Amino acid sequence: MTFEKTYEVKKDNRIIIKLPERFKSKKQVKVIIEDVDDSRQEKIKLLRKASKDPLFLSDINEINSDFADSDYELL
Repeated sequence: MTFEKTYEVKKDNRIIIKLPERFKSKKQVKVIIEDVDDSRQEKIKLLRKASKDPLFLSDINEINSDFADSDYELL
């Protein structure tokens, strides 16, 4: 089971991690600390925003329909 989330480092150089409910019965977990590139985080935020954007979703659906027939040609 994997859980990934980015946390802010507090002024006292600490983080507090609240685990999801599905970890309640676990006795051990592995924590890996990795510094986060801010530009990467911004890109992830934009991707999440795009995944809900109606115009973006419309474009994706149009592309899928354009290639729907060609997908069957390979069979």
